[in-house]
Amino acid sequence: MDAPDNAHEFTVSELSSALKRSIEDQFGNVRLRGEISGWKVPASGHAYFALKDDAALIDAVMWKGGRARLNFRPEDGMEVVATGRLTTYPGRSKYQIVVESLELAGEGALLAMIERRKAMLAAEGLFAAERKRPIPWLPELIGVVTSPTGAVIRDILQRLGDRFPRDVLVWPVKVQGDGAADEVAAAIRGFNAMPRRPDVIIVARGGGSIEDLMAFNEEIVVRAAAASEIPLISAVGHETDTTLIDFASDRRAPTPTAAAELAVPVRAELVAGVSSFAARLDRCIASATETRAERLRLWSARLPTPVAILGMKTQRLDDIGERLPRALRAAANQWHSRYARAAEPLRAAMRSRIADARHDLAGAATRLRPTLLFSLAQRAAERTASSGRLLESLNPLAILSRGYAVVTRPDGSLVKSAGEARREVRLGLRFGDSRDPVEVAVGAKPRKSAPQGDTPLQAKLL
Repeated sequence: MDAPDNAHEFTVSELSSALKRSIEDQFGNVRLRGEISGWKVPASGHAYFALKDDAALIDAVMWKGGRARLNFRPEDGMEVVATGRLTTYPGRSKYQIVVESLELAGEGALLAMIERRKAMLAAEGLFAAERKRPIPWLPELIGVVTSPTGAVIRDILQRLGDRFPRDVLVWPVKVQGDGAADEVAAAIRGFNAMPRRPDVIIVARGGGSIEDLMAFNEEIVVRAAAASEIPLISAVGHETDTTLIDFASDRRAPTPTAAAELAVPVRAELVAGVSSFAARLDRCIASATETRAERLRLWSARLPTPVAILGMKTQRLDDIGERLPRALRAAANQWHSRYARAAEPLRAAMRSRIADARHDLAGAATRLRPTLLFSLAQRAAERTASSGRLLESLNPLAILSRGYAVVTRPDGSLVKSAGEARREVRLGLRFGDSRDPVEVAVGAKPRKSAPQGDTPLQAKLL
């Protein structure tokens, strides 16, 4: 089919480039209002999503640098206003908007999103009052999650120094923009994972718009605050600002300075209180001492004197002390006489029994000595004979007396098999009646009178 006369011929790339220039020249920068759909951020850091309304949908891309300037976390279903330039994507033959900035469609929509998130987290019990823990009265170490360059950290440190200086550990984070929520949540979890954990954590930020404070409304930050094992004080914004982390924290402070006041008491007031208590204690001790001294004086006046109590007892003790030595000597003499009279018959009886025992022992020894020696000698002879028989039975040379012989090589080593004997020229035979072996030539020719084959001796040996 022939092409019309007025048709223009292009390559695919030329047509795609022409359409791209046409769209970019005609529209330039545009502002689109719509609902986010399919938000995703791959490893490159660029964001890909779509903007839609009731009737249409357009693809969108936001480069990594523009996404870093966001002060909220985009989510599917969030209504936004996107500013950018319309262009085409030749690789897929479609047009798209390259978003340079992204704003929420209105504060009402943002508040509605926050309320929905608040209701969801509250239903999970993250805001329950029974989860709240008391703040330590006087912490040793205070952890602060905030920006290291703002006025917030200076206000906190100054207020802590004025009230009660404590050790402070600062975890620097971004407090707004893309990635701020992740850094705040990571800081809270990091403090909880430290070997020496702070006694209390302060999450602080200065005032700002609702968009500026959005990082502290993010779900990841609220869950990190609720899961913290360390008591947490939230101090985000001014007195009228409220974020979701305030509901999950253990205490909410209207300002960062107020958070420092909640964390530590006033040292001067404590010193004054202790001094007051010490003075009261001194007065109480003095009054109690005086009262008890007066009572002691009254009671002592009613008691008899020591002389009156001990005089009669002292006299009686002196009297007994004089009589006691005489009584002891008389009793000792009396008992000595009784023991002497009782011991005399006992000594005579013991001497008689000892003499009888010696006589009986001498007679028994005279009768038993030969018999005992004979019995011991007989047992020793039997043991010696038994050992000799056992030694003789174990003697390897005793077997030779029954006609056996030991076969050896010329060097004296034993021949233990017929194969070993066949390899030798001369062998030695040792009999029981001789210590020296008899040498035999194994390889010699047989005598004529002998039968053919091996000699009888060789037959026996081999």
